[in-house]
Amino acid sequence: MTATEAVRDGDEPVRQGAEPVRDTPPAPPTPARAPAPAKAPRPVTRVLTPALVLGLLALCLVSASIGAYHIPLGDLLASLAHKVGAGGHALDRVGESVLWNVRLPRVVLALLVGASLGCAGALMQGVFGNPLAEPGVIGISSGAAVGAVASIALGIDFLGNWTVSVFAFVAGLATVLLVYALSRSGGRTEVVTLILTGIAVNAFAGALIGLCVFFADNAQVSQITFWQLGSLAQATWPKVLAVLPCALIGLAVAPLYARKLDLLALGERPARHLGVDVERLRLVLVLVVALLTAAAVAVSGIISFVGLLVPHLLRMAAGPGHRFLVPASALGGGLVLVGADLAARTVAAPAELPLGVLTALFGSPFFFWLLRRTRRKQGGWA
Repeated sequence: MTATEAVRDGDEPVRQGAEPVRDTPPAPPTPARAPAPAKAPRPVTRVLTPALVLGLLALCLVSASIGAYHIPLGDLLASLAHKVGAGGHALDRVGESVLWNVRLPRVVLALLVGASLGCAGALMQGVFGNPLAEPGVIGISSGAAVGAVASIALGIDFLGNWTVSVFAFVAGLATVLLVYALSRSGGRTEVVTLILTGIAVNAFAGALIGLCVFFADNAQVSQITFWQLGSLAQATWPKVLAVLPCALIGLAVAPLYARKLDLLALGERPARHLGVDVERLRLVLVLVVALLTAAAVAVSGIISFVGLLVPHLLRMAAGPGHRFLVPASALGGGLVLVGADLAARTVAAPAELPLGVLTALFGSPFFFWLLRRTRRKQGGWA
């Protein structure tokens, strides 16, 4: 066979004096050694969670120590250890009374109220799918205010010191149920309808509060004003025990729905396809929010912006996952309110600033910045 015929038949011609071409595939090139993978960064949540816990514990101790009657931190820890039978020693009579009857009830109440408001804010933002949502949107705070103001203006006191708190709690829950019932249509509840109904109920509640103030006397007007401004100055152990069951139930139930809230963030239709009963989820979480917020408002008055500020800051720091966001918002809310209460009673000492005024003073600029930032990211409002 000639070389030309070999090429025509698809064979490689064999040159004279050359090695014949073997039919084996060429050896693959030796791959370059890949660089060692960079160590994955530690998740923010693993650092942020212990930081919140340690910060909250430290701030609680500082808040219990500082005040008009200063209690050194060493004596404070000794008194705490003495109470639980772990050594230590008791303080003098005045120190023990100030610490256990004034300071600690106030610190614990601030912790519970802040945790309730922070957790409620995270749930509201998850249910509505909007980082600008807060518990007051659906009328909980204004409804509780109507109950408290009405009990003061009408002179109702058959429950003694508990009258205002009980009326505020019942009215707050009733308002939420009313808003939810009015916003349902065809067995479904639309978020926009729920928000608009809440706005209308808030306006009506404001009118009722105005009427109560108009017919109240001077002493009652002063009491109404003090309650509306928000304060923990009248904190006692009975008030702590009153809000404790509601706070524990709400804070224990909320994390159970974290995964469903993550699915709801995909949209209602995808969440339904993934097995989420959206209507049931929304009803349960609105009731949990009402329980947490009404209990907090009943013992502290109206304290705004905690439920808005805390969850959004944590979402910016660690992302939108609700498994972290819900419990961390409770810790952050407690941290913010314990710190705000400490500032309220020390910044203008011996006078005391209203707690609700202080949170609104710092929360309002943040809310304005948040609106501007959201608008800038979306390229304008649709």
